[in-house]
Amino acid sequence: MARPKVFVSRIIPDDGLRMVTEATDATVWQDELPPPRDELLRAVEGCDGILTLLTDKVDAQLLDRAGPQLKVVSNYAVGFDNVDIPECTRRGIPVGNTPGVLTETTADLAFALLMAAARRIAEGDRYVRAGKWKTWGPMLLMGPDVHGATIGIVGFGRIGQAMARRASGFGMTVLYHDVNELPGDVTEPLGAQFVPLPELLTRADFVSLHVNLTEETRHLIDARALRAMKPTAVLVNTSRGPVVDGAALHDALKSGEIAAAALDVTDPEPLPADDALLSLDNCLVVPHIASASPATRGRMAEMAAANLLAGLRGERLPTPVNPEVYEGRKTT
Repeated sequence: MARPKVFVSRIIPDDGLRMVTEATDATVWQDELPPPRDELLRAVEGCDGILTLLTDKVDAQLLDRAGPQLKVVSNYAVGFDNVDIPECTRRGIPVGNTPGVLTETTADLAFALLMAAARRIAEGDRYVRAGKWKTWGPMLLMGPDVHGATIGIVGFGRIGQAMARRASGFGMTVLYHDVNELPGDVTEPLGAQFVPLPELLTRADFVSLHVNLTEETRHLIDARALRAMKPTAVLVNTSRGPVVDGAALHDALKSGEIAAAALDVTDPEPLPADDALLSLDNCLVVPHIASASPATRGRMAEMAAANLLAGLRGERLPTPVNPEVYEGRKTT
């Protein structure tokens, strides 16, 4: 019996890749860069399953090219804004993601960015390497204290709550905003107080973003939001790049409307080397590495593989994004 045909759009850790290659007839894209659109469309033709990354747009065109035999799309990410979920659901195709496993690792990076931007770590490193360090100076590279400050967390899901746990260890006042106010049994152990977004922006010394990318959150942090923040405030984004209006952020940083920003995600990605944000000393940018620990990336690979293989067997995905696809369908 022929093994199912799958396409894996990038090399992923062996923890999951081996599971896929041993059970399927797998084609794995070998390049470090994602497959160009025409190559991606060609590669998915006749596939029973696809393992994708955030860089791969899964839309009606791609689903048509794959063909009616396509059984599953497994996204190697927590986010899934690259996948047209309603279209997949309409066609009866389950979509999987990798939630939960990267919560603590992402929060580690978010808090590291917060501290690095506050204490001007990257600036200090560049200062030393450029041969500018001549002596200790009372005014040299001063930045705000983290301990005892107020953090505003926008989006209070798993990662936002993990960020609050880290903040509490630094004696920070924790404000949060989410679509809905969470129950006390969630927020009280974290010492977190729900406030409207405008209030959070005006009160917080640090604003950390942990929302999904939707039409409602696109450019959630725009020129108006940045003007509402303290001139001493630091913005941290580890959610999705388009949540922040990059041009407005540049202007706010350059004019001193806010003190600093630290970004793990940008719009676009990758950020061009000549982007105006990269000309600013008070903007720290890293290349979307929030989940980049061997343990976390390996577990993500295992989860993505498990979703893919379950879909190929006609079983319910362990972590489906669109569980409604199973309504009225018998699954094991």
